[in-house]
Amino acid sequence: MLGGFQFPSVLNSSTGYFSQSKYIHWLISVLASIVMCKIVYEVTGLVSLLFFRAYSKLNKAQKIEWNNRGFSTFHALLVTFASLYLLLSDDFYDDSQEVSIIYRQSTLSDTILGISIGYFLLDLGMILWNFPALGGLEYVLHHGLSLFPIFLSLVSGQGQFYILLVLFTESTTPFVNLRWYLDVSGQKSSRFYFCNGILLFLGWLVARILLFIFLLIHVYLHFDQVLVWSRKFFRWASTPCFWCLLCWQ
Repeated sequence: MLGGFQFPSVLNSSTGYFSQSKYIHWLISVLASIVMCKIVYEVTGLVSLLFFRAYSKLNKAQKIEWNNRGFSTFHALLVTFASLYLLLSDDFYDDSQEVSIIYRQSTLSDTILGISIGYFLLDLGMILWNFPALGGLEYVLHHGLSLFPIFLSLVSGQGQFYILLVLFTESTTPFVNLRWYLDVSGQKSSRFYFCNGILLFLGWLVARILLFIFLLIHVYLHFDQVLVWSRKFFRWASTPCFWCLLCWQ
């Protein structure tokens, strides 16, 4: 029972993964992420007002985006280090395990996926509330396409290895945000801006290009497992049980 509702047993049997305790864990992770990002948003504005002269010269829309990029950077750093730790841990890196790479997960990986869902929900809400100041329809589409596979992986406990690989691409976000900060602060011609651009290029090369090449090669080498998983996964996602769970979320 949760909030007076009894979880249908079919939800648990549909994937063998869903349970009331996991649902509570996911919910806490998502809500904690939203609260943390909101705190970082407020702290970013306060700290920037005290220590960055350029902040007080920004207009209202720019200040909102400045603060918004603060919790964007916070989320990026958190999921980058957490994803790297998990991908190198025995839960995901150890090939000697009998469990298929598709079905590997841990409490920490569930937490990180929940945190990312909370971040994307809050950021999507900020985009829609301030539309189109923080981004147009392409940002709404990006966040929607990001939320869907993370949510599916979380509630099924499947494919988390690949989700973590994709989340690691967030490692370039701090450099993107710093580039914007320097630009609106009038530091576009500074050496710091140039050095950040070099790091952004190298980070993009590693985390956005080479990493995806590795991901595609990994999928190819484990194609038999991915194929079996995808059939089961999308068959489950088309059932009423999935949509019942989606409505609860």
